[in-house]
Amino acid sequence: MSTDNVYINSIRNFLQPIWNLLTDEKVTEVMINSHNEIWVEIGGKIERTSAQFKDEDSLRAAANNIAQSVGRRINNEEPRLDARLPNGYRIHAVIPPCARKGTTMAIRKFSAVQFTFKDYVAIGAMSTDGAQFLDICMKLGKNILVSGGTGSGKTTLLSVLCSRIPKGQRIIVIEDSSELKVEYEHVVLFETRLPNEQGLGEVNIRDLLKSSLRLRPDRIIVGEVRGSEALELIQAMNTGHKGCLGTIHANSAEDALVRLEALAQGGDSQLSEKALRHQIGSAIDVVVQISRYPDGSRRIGSITEVMGFDQAGLYNVKPIYELSRLQRQADGKLKGELIPAGHLPTFMNEIEDNQIPFPRSKFNPR
Repeated sequence: MSTDNVYINSIRNFLQPIWNLLTDEKVTEVMINSHNEIWVEIGGKIERTSAQFKDEDSLRAAANNIAQSVGRRINNEEPRLDARLPNGYRIHAVIPPCARKGTTMAIRKFSAVQFTFKDYVAIGAMSTDGAQFLDICMKLGKNILVSGGTGSGKTTLLSVLCSRIPKGQRIIVIEDSSELKVEYEHVVLFETRLPNEQGLGEVNIRDLLKSSLRLRPDRIIVGEVRGSEALELIQAMNTGHKGCLGTIHANSAEDALVRLEALAQGGDSQLSEKALRHQIGSAIDVVVQISRYPDGSRRIGSITEVMGFDQAGLYNVKPIYELSRLQRQADGKLKGELIPAGHLPTFMNEIEDNQIPFPRSKFNPR
């Protein structure tokens, strides 16, 4: 029996009360609010289950076991746990007294099947033209920021974008906890490390980003930009590393750039605000906004080009494709389509010079 299987069997014993939920293909996330209150997400909708742990001690033991198995800890000094199981499940837990109702845990499952642009089009998450345009952006090496809220599907979309990188390049992927499914011939995977009990040995995303710049990358992918590493990523994008990718928590393309700026300011940069904005405006080519909607669906809300910033100091962004007005159908589902916004990308000449069959008419508004 492999080490991973032994580990999973050990975890299964502690998570027995919810194991049937974890093995149910329809369930994408299990949310434990306390030992006797457990919810699941199915088809984008959240519903309560009848599953329960015996008591708080049983649930706490499960959290402790998971932490020990991945070489991390959860205790009064460190009441939060962020871990990844060998099968790809992402677990985050918080224990009392921070969690007032008892040990709280969320287990996010990731599909074993690699999504493609065709799948996105088939489920109505984006249009054929939108998918083809993003494919072109990957071929041309555009720097793309995927923006969205928690659980909106940023990581899945980032995985799809990675799968469209042309062959013959060296990719370095940096994550807090490995979640991306990158099927590529030449890829280096980095994962952060927490400090030990003495507070030593921490390796964060910023450290790994600095190392990656010395390892001859063609493209750098950051699973989630959430700290001062934003500055290193921006500078990498501006120093010849084309086609870099990352995700960020934001509700719009404009918000994504403002958040990226705020994160970059958290570093030890001596850049002025104007200089930093100029760098961000030059670094990011395209922002893809993905959101989860009231019917539980996850869709691309917009594909936006970043064109620097205007005289008022605001980021100048132009939507290339955006989601049409959503209309609720008889079955409760929302109907809408990603349509051209009427903006011709500034890199249209690149598309034509590379003889990519994607005419200007694709950007005409409907």
